[in-house]
Amino acid sequence: MKAAAFDYARAGSITAAVDLLSASEGRAKVIAGGQSLGPMLNLRLAQPALLVDIRHIRELNEIRQTEEGCIVGSCVTHAAVEDGEVPDFTRGFMKKVAAGIAYRAVRNRGTIGGSVCHADPAGDWVVALTLLSAVALIEGPGGRSEMSLQEFVTGPFSTQLDPAQILVGMRIPRLAAQARWSYYKFCRKPGEFADAIGAILHDGSGACRAVIGATSGAPRVIEDARFLVERSDPGRMGSALEAAGVAHDPYEMQIHSVVLKRAAAQLAA
Repeated sequence: MKAAAFDYARAGSITAAVDLLSASEGRAKVIAGGQSLGPMLNLRLAQPALLVDIRHIRELNEIRQTEEGCIVGSCVTHAAVEDGEVPDFTRGFMKKVAAGIAYRAVRNRGTIGGSVCHADPAGDWVVALTLLSAVALIEGPGGRSEMSLQEFVTGPFSTQLDPAQILVGMRIPRLAAQARWSYYKFCRKPGEFADAIGAILHDGSGACRAVIGATSGAPRVIEDARFLVERSDPGRMGSALEAAGVAHDPYEMQIHSVVLKRAAAQLAA
């Protein structure tokens, strides 16, 4: 099947992109890497009247270090992270995540911002950046605003982004030198979307956070995950998985439980 007819515009600036989206009255889609939107267009799951291409906007491709961490533009590709073009302010975490996304051809084109805005529950960046307490930088007709990624992603394929807004980038905190992390995902075969993802971050000061990904909803955050890494607590594990919405299915319960345990073991190794 081929895509339905649409108009195309290449935006030269963030302001131009927002103006195009505003004028379309909700009938436009933003395209960057096109690794998710392209197939949706061909299957006619998406039928926009206008495609707004933002790939060539300089600010969206920039990587800027700050005292607290780094601002990564939404059009930075997975491959750029994998290849070390993004400074290693997460102590190897983002590079590890990027290298495990799909296949190299996808990583060459796919973008961080596109993955976050697509909000596939099985996508890597929504889980990884939620674990890092990343903040979404959003531009719209009313100017620029910020929102935690945990708040930004509201459910499967659903975000707080309005039709006339674009995701400019992510502000990601720097990990402390003593911080430890783990990221474990289960896929039926390499390159596929994950059936279960477990990610844990121990910041070195005693705080320990975890995220359950690849569920039927938004990533589930466990603010105090010490029970995963310091002691075995099947009761709290069950409660966390139930809150993540996987307890209704024995298979889902099993794979997510195993993935969390392996993430905990990886952190302790």
